[in-house]
Amino acid sequence: MRQVLILGGTAWLGRALAAHALAQGAEVTCLARGESGETAPGARLIRADRGVPDAYARVQRDWDEVVELSWDAGFVASALDALADRAAHWTLVSSVSVYARSDIPFADESAELVEPSDLDQYADAKVHAERLTSARLGDRALLARAGLIVGPGDPSDRFGYWPARFARGGRVLAPETSGRHAQAIDVDDLAAWIEHAGRTGVTGPINAVGEELPLAAVLAAARDAAAVPGETVAVDDDTLTARGVAYWAGPRSLPLWLPVSAGGFARRSDAAFVASGGRRRPLAETMRRTLEDEAARGLDRPRRAGLTLDEEAEVLAG
Repeated sequence: MRQVLILGGTAWLGRALAAHALAQGAEVTCLARGESGETAPGARLIRADRGVPDAYARVQRDWDEVVELSWDAGFVASALDALADRAAHWTLVSSVSVYARSDIPFADESAELVEPSDLDQYADAKVHAERLTSARLGDRALLARAGLIVGPGDPSDRFGYWPARFARGGRVLAPETSGRHAQAIDVDDLAAWIEHAGRTGVTGPINAVGEELPLAAVLAAARDAAAVPGETVAVDDDTLTARGVAYWAGPRSLPLWLPVSAGGFARRSDAAFVASGGRRRPLAETMRRTLEDEAARGLDRPRRAGLTLDEEAEVLAG
């Protein structure tokens, strides 16, 4: 039986990875503190603090696949020291944030990377993790440079904000979408590909990204999924920024909205992903799944990204 070790596995993507590996008949072990939740049913959880010297003592054996989810430099290095020589294949879940430029559409995996000068910064830490992993594993390593991950359970609220907001009805504030794009991959599509890539020996850096779509199409899909009457009010960039609305994510933001100068961020090349077996479900299906999850968690709950209704009304009022 195929032996898979997930370094993590109790949070969002990790649970999905465990579930997909189990569905393919693997025996799955997750090494984690276990503070983010539980593993997928059927996976074995070994609770450990990866910051202590003997963290890997109970997983010191041969593995068909090891999946590293962390971007912490110390965790990445210690895992490689303990397990690199025991793994037939290793997947580092990296990010498209590793790229130095975001203004060039359809850039592929050969594009220039950030120089990792501050490992407290996410992009820098991911580049550092990639270099460590490649140095230790060579042609046994997959660097899965994930794009925006979306779908049920998303803790960031970036994608789910939109179907939830349209479902609440009323006047919906939106950015001008002309020339804007979004590139989101369903968490289960990403997990399925990572499992497939590990099982079939896919290696090297690969942009694991969703289909590149006009932002207008994504917002329309959110509106259609909600199927609630309302008015969409598009406001230009200068007005939004002048009224304190932030790009992309976080409090008081319009999620998925990016500056024109970042026109390549959501338009990365997906050629290597598709060629290596990557598949993506229709946008409408992901939007439906996301809205169902948003409704279950509460459409009116506090969110990590987006505007509150009061903030939205304030911006619309000028």
